[in-house]
Amino acid sequence: MASISPESIGLLFHNARTHNGWLDKDVPDALLRKIYETAKLGPTSTNCNPARIIFIKSPEAKAKLLPCLLPGNVEKTKAAPVTAIVAQDLNFVEKLGKLFPHADAKSWFAGNQPLIESTAFRNSSLQGAYLIIAARAYGLDCGPMSGFNQEQLDHTFFAGTSWRSNFICNLGYGDETKLFPRLPRLDFDEACKIT
Repeated sequence: MASISPESIGLLFHNARTHNGWLDKDVPDALLRKIYETAKLGPTSTNCNPARIIFIKSPEAKAKLLPCLLPGNVEKTKAAPVTAIVAQDLNFVEKLGKLFPHADAKSWFAGNQPLIESTAFRNSSLQGAYLIIAARAYGLDCGPMSGFNQEQLDHTFFAGTSWRSNFICNLGYGDETKLFPRLPRLDFDEACKIT
């Protein structure tokens, strides 16, 4: 597999930032569809694809979301053109016949709720990261966060379903004048070992 250009790596990682301020510029639904169609191609274990995403754009949906957020996340989310709720479907096993057709993968999870929950959480987290990378690749800025009341959000958006929230991510065109300085990261030798 060929590597992408240094400019593309910069777009996705080195120059990309977590945004807290947003320009008043619409994100077309067609672009959100394109982002998902790209992000869904990232690998998950057993190709389980447990992530479910609600893209909140309307004032009515945003008004339902804002009370679920911690106070420090309200204003930036109010200003964001889109907020994605990245959720996990605890009934993802029901789709395994389609997604992993060459084996009876559903039976691997039968009666094992801890395995279902850990698989859903781990892989929806991966898919949420793919969503961020795809959004950046298509020119959007991102502001992921976990500062919300999960019980309240799940009751508001997912009552009566098998979906549970994982994290939320503001999407749009970032206002670079509102960026904070980049925070430090761990060096390789602090975070990694080669054995």
